[in-house]
Amino acid sequence: MKPYSGKNALVFGGASGIGLVTAQLLQERGAKVTVADLSDPNGDLHGAPWLRCDVREPAQVEAAVQTAADGKNLDWLVYSAGIQHYGTVITTPVEEYDMVQSVNARGAFLAARAAIPRMKAGGAIVIVSSVQALACQDGVAAYAASKGTLEALVRAMAVDHAKDHIRVNSVMPGTVDTPMVRASADSFRGDGPLEEILAEWGSSHPLQRVAQPAEVAQVIAFLLSDEASFLTGSSYRVDGGLLAQLPVRL
Repeated sequence: MKPYSGKNALVFGGASGIGLVTAQLLQERGAKVTVADLSDPNGDLHGAPWLRCDVREPAQVEAAVQTAADGKNLDWLVYSAGIQHYGTVITTPVEEYDMVQSVNARGAFLAARAAIPRMKAGGAIVIVSSVQALACQDGVAAYAASKGTLEALVRAMAVDHAKDHIRVNSVMPGTVDTPMVRASADSFRGDGPLEEILAEWGSSHPLQRVAQPAEVAQVIAFLLSDEASFLTGSSYRVDGGLLAQLPVRL
C-alpha cells in the first residue's frame, strides 16, 4: 500500500509550479488529489480532478472544497495560489495591491474557512508563503505584505484549531524555478538569455542555484504527513540558505 492511501487532498493553485508538483507527489504516494485553479493543468495530473476556481470568489472556493470533500472528509489542504507584482507603495496602484492581497492572502483565508469544517482530527494545512515575508528585495511592497499576512494567518489558525487536532504550517521558498519566477526573470532580463538571469538569481543563495519545485513539494508532503504530527504554527524556509547569510563578503 502506498503511504498516503486513504488521504483526501485539495491543492489550490495546483495547475503549475510548486502546486502542480506537490499534487503530483501526493498522487504518486497514493492520496486522492483534487486541484483547484484558474488554469488547466493540461493532463499533467494523470486523471486527478481539476476544478476551475477563482480564489477571489468565496462561492467558487466553497464549491471547490465541497466537491473535493465529496460528502466525506477532507484530510489535507495545500494553498499554493499566488501572483507577483512589482512596485513600491508609491508606484503600486491601489487596485493592484488589492489584487495581490486577494489572491495571495484572502484566498488562503477563504480556502481554510471552507475546508476546516470538513476536516477531521488529524487534518493538516500547508500554506505556500515566501522568504519575502521576512526579508525583501526592492519593489515588492504588495507581494511582501501579502506573504506577511499569510504568516500571521498560519499562526492564528494553528492556535485556533489545535483543539480540533488540525495542524497548520507554511513553507517559505526562496527563488524556485516556476513559471511565475520565469515570467519575472523574463521581464528583467533585457537582451540577455533567460537562463542567465535565473543563474544570477540563484547565485545569491549559498547553494548557488535556484530551487526546483520538487524540493519544496517534498517539504510540503512531509508537513502534511503524520511524520510531522507535532508540528504546527511554524514556518519552514526552503531557501538554499538565503536568509542565513549576511550580504557582507569577506
